[in-house]
Amino acid sequence: MSIRKILGISIVLLAALPMALSALPSGYGKVKLGMGVDEVKEALKKDHQFGYRGDRDVSLSPKDHETVIETDPTTYASFSFFDRCWFQFSDEKLSVITLSMNMDMIDHYAIFSELCEKYGNPVEISPKKSVWKSDTVTLSLEKPLIIKYVDAKVFKDKQDASKVEKTTSEKAKDEFLKGL
Repeated sequence: MSIRKILGISIVLLAALPMALSALPSGYGKVKLGMGVDEVKEALKKDHQFGYRGDRDVSLSPKDHETVIETDPTTYASFSFFDRCWFQFSDEKLSVITLSMNMDMIDHYAIFSELCEKYGNPVEISPKKSVWKSDTVTLSLEKPLIIKYVDAKVFKDKQDASKVEKTTSEKAKDEFLKGL
């Protein structure tokens, strides 16, 4: 077989392979899960899209005494795809990023399509949300139009610590579904 034929076959085979998918991101822009409170504040100050105004946007969750930063880009940013943003900390490390999108500027289909192209099909999909998972990050696109990044380890640790037993109706539902 000639080198030209081998090269031609190789090109056809490579073109048929699916594109390599990207690893799930651990946040948006310079704001990443695992950052400390002060690091997040600095990153937010440098990115006008978030509409961060400084310490007046920082509060303490009364239930578990953990820090939450809430920003209002529609009021305090000159241009942003975000409507509202929340940054939740656990043990002084960023564990959840919630980005409520401005539905006048972007739509669900555009975001869903981009996420599928970059990260493949979601591992969970329902009318309420689509979820992509890795060992470290859970990325979800929720209705009406919210993107959420969750530190998978922190979430699992909190879930394990709560160990709330299922209600009778939840157990009955599980039994019913097993019988199908």
